[in-house]
Formats: sequence, structure tokens, C-alpha cells
Amino acid sequence: MLNIDIICVGKLKEKFFAAACDEYKKRLGAYCRLNICELAETPASGAGEVARALAEEGARISAKIPKDAYLICMCIEGSELSSEELSKKLEGLKCSGRSRLCFVIGGSNGIDETVKSRADLKLSMSRMTFPHHLARVMVLEQIYRAFKIEEGSGYHK
Repeated sequence: MLNIDIICVGKLKEKFFAAACDEYKKRLGAYCRLNICELAETPASGAGEVARALAEEGARISAKIPKDAYLICMCIEGSELSSEELSKKLEGLKCSGRSRLCFVIGGSNGIDETVKSRADLKLSMSRMTFPHHLARVMVLEQIYRAFKIEEGSGYHK
């Protein structure tokens, strides 16, 4: 069974985002071992502070990335994949013997370059900007959709 780690910067505060995440965590239990790691967002007030905050978050993210994981950073400058393409990518990784995936979702300031430079794949959901808490729900849903596409389910239409 595939192991999926999702490292997120920022705590879910809104009950509706937490409820959606819980639903997808429950659904994904049939397809993978899922671990979600929440890291506190580092406060930054001003341009000079953002670089320092990102570096601090980057160090904490790096410490949580499993050594043998295929690393996917969710960032706006990443490649855009359709749901079908993501499903094929995950299926290909499983078939190649990779048993651990790690998705990183940054906070409101993004992801530090040191983490992005380690990524096996930089993935963008869109050129639009989304709240990072919504991005977590979207990533969970797309992972679930990828498994459903792979099994040929009617979930994906």
C-alpha cells in the first residue's frame, strides 16, 4: 500500500475545511496510508521578514520529509496536470517501486526555494491563487480522484 505524507504549513481553523479534510482522509484509508503533518506558519511583517520566515519554515519542512519519498511541492510555478495525468503519474510511481509520496503545501507566503529545489515534481493546481487551507482540501480530493480513476470508478466523470 502506498504511503502518502502531506506536510502543510498552517493550522486548519475553519470547521468546514477540517470537515472536508476529514472526509477525504476517511475515503483515502482504503487506498493508502495517509499522514498529515501540520507545521505552524512563521509570522512575517514586511518584505525582509518573508525571506526569513520562509527559510525557517523550509528548515522545519525539510526535517519532516521522509528520506525515501518522491517529493511533490505544490507551487504556482509548477506544472499543471489534469486529474487523469495525475492518476497516471501516481500509478507509474507505484509500478516503479516507489511506496512513499510526500506533498508539501506551503503557507500564505509559499514554499522556500531550498525545499522546492529538492522536489521531484513541482505541481500547480492553477495559475490562480487559492487559500492554502483550501489547497489542502483540493490536494486530498485530487489524490482520492486519482485512485478512483485508476480503479475505473464512476466517481470521475
